[in-house]
Amino acid sequence: MTMRPIFVPRSGWGALVETVPIDIGWHGGFSISQKQKNIFALHEKATQIGISPVLEISTKSPEELGKRLSAFNLRIEINGMMRPLESVYQSSKVFSESGQQIQLLEFGPFEAKRLVRNLGVGQVVAFRFMGKDYPIEPKNAFYDWLYIRAIAPHEEWLKRNLNFAAYSDIEFTPGKSINCQGRAVAEFHALSLRGAAMDCAYDFGSFHEMISLAQRGDDLELASSSVHRGR
Repeated sequence: MTMRPIFVPRSGWGALVETVPIDIGWHGGFSISQKQKNIFALHEKATQIGISPVLEISTKSPEELGKRLSAFNLRIEINGMMRPLESVYQSSKVFSESGQQIQLLEFGPFEAKRLVRNLGVGQVVAFRFMGKDYPIEPKNAFYDWLYIRAIAPHEEWLKRNLNFAAYSDIEFTPGKSINCQGRAVAEFHALSLRGAAMDCAYDFGSFHEMISLAQRGDDLELASSSVHRGR
């Protein structure tokens, strides 16, 4: 058995997202068909505990909307030019020894992610985006904010199409992974429900405060979620 989380957007006050851990039988392998077997197993288990429908956010998603919302397919505007979101994220990292590798902005998303492993020397000490530095804690805050900023201009369209109870990202492994597309979409969904999506998309401080407060109790939430839902 392997645990994978799904992310439930919350309206009202408090944490933006409820993280619900789900145990599934894992289908090994790297093919799309194997990945989709795991996605179907995760979503079926979620349905059994009363959370449905769930949208997978990745290039392996069986739904076209989930594929379109993959970070590898999204673009973000920088100085009037549309750049791949993943390339922007990788080029924003500031390393303790090699500094910022801004040239990664010129590469495609998959290549930028590959190249940064060799070009980035030392620890990531900050993120630098459009001439401004951003903190590395919480570790997922800057990535999630970039993601939300990329999709926020399409909020009205997304309101009509994000009719889902939760979101998943089959590649996200708790304890090993940091960034998660499924969580970022759930956060956007929650912000949209609260009428705060556009404000947070262009005000990192507001978003950072929300995430910081919510994640202080994140470990407790993961541990207790199964109890609250009767699993």
